[in-house]
Amino acid sequence: MAALTVSRILHAGYVFECAGTRIAFDTIFENPFSRNCHAFPDVRFDAASIRQQRFDAVFISHFHDDHCSLESLDLLDRATPLYLYCLFDELFDMVRELGFTRVHALRLDEPVIVGPFQVVPREAMDAEVDSMFQIRAAGFNVLNVVDSWIDDAALARLVAEKPWDLVLWPFQTMREIEVLAPSRAAPAPPALPDEWLAQLAALDPRHVVPSSCQFVLEPWSWYNRAFFPISYALFAQQVGAALPRARVVRMNPSVSMRLDADGLHPAPPLDWVIPVGDQDVDYVYAGNADAPPTSDIARHFPALTQDQWTQVLDFCRATLLDNYADTEAGCEFFDRPRVWQLSIYDHEGAVTRFRYRLEDGSAVHAGAADGPPGWTTDVPAAKLYAALALGESLTSMYVRINDAVFDADTERDLAEADVVDDPLIRCLFSDGFGAYQRAQLRRLLGR
Repeated sequence: MAALTVSRILHAGYVFECAGTRIAFDTIFENPFSRNCHAFPDVRFDAASIRQQRFDAVFISHFHDDHCSLESLDLLDRATPLYLYCLFDELFDMVRELGFTRVHALRLDEPVIVGPFQVVPREAMDAEVDSMFQIRAAGFNVLNVVDSWIDDAALARLVAEKPWDLVLWPFQTMREIEVLAPSRAAPAPPALPDEWLAQLAALDPRHVVPSSCQFVLEPWSWYNRAFFPISYALFAQQVGAALPRARVVRMNPSVSMRLDADGLHPAPPLDWVIPVGDQDVDYVYAGNADAPPTSDIARHFPALTQDQWTQVLDFCRATLLDNYADTEAGCEFFDRPRVWQLSIYDHEGAVTRFRYRLEDGSAVHAGAADGPPGWTTDVPAAKLYAALALGESLTSMYVRINDAVFDADTERDLAEADVVDDPLIRCLFSDGFGAYQRAQLRRLLGR
């Protein structure tokens, strides 16, 4: 009987096997990955065994560091065909510099044939960043949504591809923006977005796997109670109610399932993904409760060396001014002069503050005569250094924005502002494509 085996690596990573051909998606073999995302449930990886694996192709959905990691790719044979969806040539250059010789750019709706597999990149809501994958093999039809959102036009095209035997659905709504300003963000209800249930009902799959967002941060991190409103149990309950004919199947890291005409059945797990501890853990959501001050958070991180601290200070004193002038304002809030206060907390919780006057797209150091701040940003020194030197992303930097009460006029204006227009975020990430991968490549080539 024809069959397709699907195995979970971690997060959005999967191995598909059919008739002796093996392909993989979004291969992350690190824990933690993205510097600060700890596998949930916990796993470790057998790097030596992974180096012995041979894949007939690897597909990467987009350039985000929790999907495209050069340190994970470094474990693969350099002759492995890599297929990347990315609009930036720099990523292809970096992968080739790592030594891969068969690197291909994916185009939306253009199928790639690998043995019995047909893999078709499908358009996601943000087509400049993401893609989804439709995988056909052995007569089965699988949709790997990765961690994309789907608009109405894309959904209509996917519905036209029915029937779906299996949908890998990104089950978490991450609150990575809301936690930046917890005193100003309303707690999200612990429920799936209505459009998700409607979209899944329209796709009408036989089986649904809650996929992606399979991580937590450090054990002490308040983000673990604030990032993820949806538990595995809640996903199964709500999807099961909306799709009574579908079977919801949780696949932890290493778990393999065999898809055949009769359904999904357990298969031997990946022996190079090794479960650690309890695998039946679930998320617990507490909204914005107990968000500690940045001074307390900073005490969890090690002290910077003198050279590292100097790099942070040089950035705040000079480089930041140039970077801000090179970025484009993202909202009307900064169309008028503002005083911005940036607070850097060291490993003892001590603060070093900088004040800037922002006006006409430029930043200069501000004095007391410039008045009180109209925007504030707090960040641990260790995390600011990591963003500058190691490519750390905003998700795990513990930036805290506007955790203060301003004058009435400023508060009125802030109601229309977007926290991601924060000046520090603009200076660090406005022109930061591939910073994480570039930092990885430097380390790998410098071994």
